Amino acid sequence: MVSVNNNNQPDEKPNEDKPSSLMEKIQQLGQTNVPQLSQDSKIHCLTIVGQIEGHLQLPPQNKTTKYEHLIPQIVAIEQNPKIEGVLVILNTVGGDVEAGLAISEMLASLSKPTVSLVLGGGHSIGVPIAVSCDYSYIAETATMTIHPIRLTGLVIGVPQTFEYLDKMQERVVNFVTKHSKITEENFKDLMFAKGNLTRDIGTNVIGNDAVTSGLIDSVGGVGDAMKKLNELIDVNKEQNEGIIQ
Repeated sequence: MVSVNNNNQPDEKPNEDKPSSLMEKIQQLGQTNVPQLSQDSKIHCLTIVGQIEGHLQLPPQNKTTKYEHLIPQIVAIEQNPKIEGVLVILNTVGGDVEAGLAISEMLASLSKPTVSLVLGGGHSIGVPIAVSCDYSYIAETATMTIHPIRLTGLVIGVPQTFEYLDKMQERVVNFVTKHSKITEENFKDLMFAKGNLTRDIGTNVIGNDAVTSGLIDSVGGVGDAMKKLNELIDVNKEQNEGIIQ
């Protein structure tokens, strides 16, 4: 808004609607000071939270991780020589199968050491992402839901549809068994178990159960994950130096 003073000169009124940077921090993060990452940090933290969004955009009230945001990040990590390791933090309910598998395949194919940590939950298609890293951790109270692939919306009840679903499910099973210590038989037993989920089939494994089944490597937290990642980085350096020499 513009007001006119006695000298007939326009006097601009300050924009009171524009929030200050301090207010923005409070609104977005609930705190006034934001921890700054060191420019010399050799570890990149990749967070996968909420629902993994695929080809369809989810409603704005859904907290999502968009694959079109993660894929360029992973490519940039591979290209950046300053980044020597990746820490993947998961707290996701799952989401789009193909988007989740795409992220999993990219993490598994990185030339740099990777460690994953499941906090809260790593459900559904979050399972392949969790096991795609070189080493995986799960918090003691964190859970992972393993269930068959499902479709929402209109489904054409023809044999071809069920054959396609079966093949898609095999992609998930093959990836998980290839990148973890769990056998295909045990994983399918967890996937098709009856009575573990209310009026449904599947299994909810918690902390130690995920480790006992061979799905996750260890129970631990952020400190354990960082320590393991630094160890893997040191081993990777020694191997690269040996190749160069």
